[in-house]
Amino acid sequence: MGALPLMSLRAMPEAGKRRRRMSRAFVFPGQGAQAIGMGQALAEAYPAARAVFDEVDEALGEQLSTLIWEGDIETLTMTQNAQPALMATSLAAMRALEAEGVHVTDAAFVAGHSLGEYSALAAAGALSVHDTAKLLRTRGLAMQQAVPVGVGAMAAVLGLDLAAVRAVADEAAQGQICEAANDNDPAQVVVSGHKEAVERAVDLAKARGAKRAVMLPVSAPFHCQLMAPAAEVMGEALATVWIEAPKVPVIANVLAEPVQDPETIRDLLVKQITGAVRWRESVEYLVAQGVDETWEIGAGKALSGMVRRIDRAVTCRAVGTAEDVKFVMETLV
Repeated sequence: MGALPLMSLRAMPEAGKRRRRMSRAFVFPGQGAQAIGMGQALAEAYPAARAVFDEVDEALGEQLSTLIWEGDIETLTMTQNAQPALMATSLAAMRALEAEGVHVTDAAFVAGHSLGEYSALAAAGALSVHDTAKLLRTRGLAMQQAVPVGVGAMAAVLGLDLAAVRAVADEAAQGQICEAANDNDPAQVVVSGHKEAVERAVDLAKARGAKRAVMLPVSAPFHCQLMAPAAEVMGEALATVWIEAPKVPVIANVLAEPVQDPETIRDLLVKQITGAVRWRESVEYLVAQGVDETWEIGAGKALSGMVRRIDRAVTCRAVGTAEDVKFVMETLV
């Protein structure tokens, strides 16, 4: 608050020189970034941000905002809560930026990691906040219920590339499901599947020279074929919502390329449930299109770390608090 609107900042002379305008992408975080209190200062500083949380509360028929700001982290981390909560925080940050004069159309692209793709679509006007909240509650419940607790697992492999991790996963499967689920950056690939197979993959990865291979504290094996029941649920849920063409191209997780056709978006969101998150390739695509600056809109800074490991030439900004909004508005030229 209190910063000059974006157009005023751009119009200000700069002692005889002007910094080159960067090509920008807005990126939206996925599960794991949640924290008690996220978005509260945004809601207090910006009525438009507060309105996002109110709309999510109304869509879900409960005070999710109270859980986000005053609850316990264990309850917030439950998949059915974390997903709409992270979206609400991201959209609140986007609305705060809009109040200061930065709009989604100031970005060349938007992208999100897993559930963050829904946040990106809502920010770009393809989905309403109301529908996105309901979809993410459904998605979280369906993903949690797709596999009995203890049957599935995920593990992060550090220091092996995607091809090496895929080879490890194939060998570890032994008739079960074990797949490369998240290609996050050159240093991190996540595998997902049956617990025994993932445990075998951890041992194999270490034997193949991985710097680290660790089981992740997750409640279900996301982004693998074990999520097929959840994909069916989401197919039915997505069939009931209206999807607009986004105002800017949205990078689809399963393609690592932009999409704008509403029916293609609908189809890819279903495939995303069982498909791999191709984040490294998505960022590489953005860089190839001339993007040299990313703004991480919402909670945490995990995506900024991934982007830096993918291409250190990209400038990364995290915009998840009222102070972050103030800082970027003061530094825009």
